[in-house]
Amino acid sequence: MAGKPTLDLNPVVYDITGESAFTYLARAKALAEQGMDIVSFGIGQPDLPTPKHIREAAKRALDEGFTGYTEAAGIRPLREAIADYLNTRYETDVKVDEIVVATGAKTAIFMGMAAFIRPGDEVIIPEPSYPLYAQVTKLFGGRPVYVPLSWHGGQEGFMLDLELIEANITEKTRMIVLNNPHNPTGAVFTSGEVEELLSLARNKGLVILADEVYDNFVYDGISFHSVLSASDWRDYVVYINGFSKTFAMTGWRLGYIVVRSEIIDRILDLATNIYSCATSFAQKAAIEGLRGPWEPVKEMVSLFEKRRDLLYELLSEVPGFDVWRSPGAFYMFPNVEEAIEATKMKNSKELADTLLERYGVVVLPGTAFPDKAGEGFLRFSFSVDFADIRKGVARIKKAIEELSRA
Repeated sequence: MAGKPTLDLNPVVYDITGESAFTYLARAKALAEQGMDIVSFGIGQPDLPTPKHIREAAKRALDEGFTGYTEAAGIRPLREAIADYLNTRYETDVKVDEIVVATGAKTAIFMGMAAFIRPGDEVIIPEPSYPLYAQVTKLFGGRPVYVPLSWHGGQEGFMLDLELIEANITEKTRMIVLNNPHNPTGAVFTSGEVEELLSLARNKGLVILADEVYDNFVYDGISFHSVLSASDWRDYVVYINGFSKTFAMTGWRLGYIVVRSEIIDRILDLATNIYSCATSFAQKAAIEGLRGPWEPVKEMVSLFEKRRDLLYELLSEVPGFDVWRSPGAFYMFPNVEEAIEATKMKNSKELADTLLERYGVVVLPGTAFPDKAGEGFLRFSFSVDFADIRKGVARIKKAIEELSRA
């Protein structure tokens, strides 16, 4: 009797999905190779190069031969720079031995969730959400519990539904995810919302996984409130941040996790078994990013705010689009239910597919950000130059008008 195939996969692998952003990127690339002119609002990365002083620091490190393994936690000067940044900005007291540098914020999220989630645990994820949180939860035998953000239309946008979050807490709940500023909606949750969520975690004995990787992308003079501002953050917070967005270092793969020192040894065991250490010369470059000058970051954020304003102005003129001027990250997440109905599309995915295949515009359907609350929305990244914003939205407006008439 024949045995099972030697490459029979772990069943959990079949329950894991990838990121639609990369799927749409591949489809757009294939269409471009066939000669179609593509405008992409799809990918979530700054379109500007890494600032020159950071690139020069990496070159110096290479020239000096700094190319070997480093300590798993990351080189001490980088961890000191991270602690100085967080403590200065958020008036907190992070210690160097409470930081582990990882190969991107994704890896930091993976380790932070791996350290706490047990089979059968429930993780509350406000949705629409960045897909990774749910996938890691499932990988370790947990169950994602999706709780929709409340949508108040184009004037007020998205807010945490704290009553609904509390109503979904059970004896199996282990963790609540807080992504702030928020991907995909561009929401920046207020100090009141953050403090109320922290109080809930404190009272219920839950872990907060706080992903603040977009913390520098905040507009309109809004003050960003970090979870690290809480004096007792060590009791229940696993903090995630990174360099990809703030310093346009997506390809460098550097992030970090902050957690109380008693847990760090376990995180380090995970790190050494997963990736040994972060790239040596990239760590040297990251120090230059944190130590400054910060002008390139400020200029990029100012540029993105202007792009957001243009995108908001133009999308507001598209029939069937209810647009909120998102105050954070670099995403806009308009409600397009009326446009879907007018064009006789089945859902937001069919609309996104049509815009790509017939009009050469990449946007992501809201359902790419699980679970169901994203239906009826599209995500736009405004990490796109002004000319492409104008061209892309003009195509979308034309598409909605043509499809509605048809």
